Amino acid sequence: MACGSGRIELVTGDITKIAVDAIVNAANSALAGGGGVDGAIHRAGGRSVMAELDEIRAREGGCPTGSAVATSAGRLPAKYIFHAVGPVYRGGHHGEAQLLQSCCITCLNLAKERAVESISFPSISTGIYGYPLEEAARIAISSVRGWLSMDTGDVRLVKLVQFSAGDHAVYRRAALA
Repeated sequence: MACGSGRIELVTGDITKIAVDAIVNAANSALAGGGGVDGAIHRAGGRSVMAELDEIRAREGGCPTGSAVATSAGRLPAKYIFHAVGPVYRGGHHGEAQLLQSCCITCLNLAKERAVESISFPSISTGIYGYPLEEAARIAISSVRGWLSMDTGDVRLVKLVQFSAGDHAVYRRAALA
């Protein structure tokens, strides 16, 4: 779907195998690696990614919820990884939507700063953090649409990557809403 100067693609697949300039990782605030998307990205990217995160942790202590940090992509088919810390879902009345939106916007701004043309996002916070998929999909799509409608620098393609066909169907419905 076209949005301003760019476009959004909904993709089903393994985010670690999709060639883009930047890949977004659903990280934890300690930047310490984990399971799910985070674990898959670290395994595929290799040890150099964690070495860079070790340096960031030593310097900054971690990454606050709603924000992101950048590293190189190691062995992934990308130049950068943006490690975004999404919110733990606690019923939706604790600023979770704003924090999830902030993750998306922060990553898009990191992409703009680095002259990235293409970026892929997983479904942030919908795994162990418990964010309802339907709501997270709406927030991700509306955040990206809104950002792309402004001056986006070099960013021309945003791929929202879902691991399963069921999740993809939820994103397709959200995109049509």
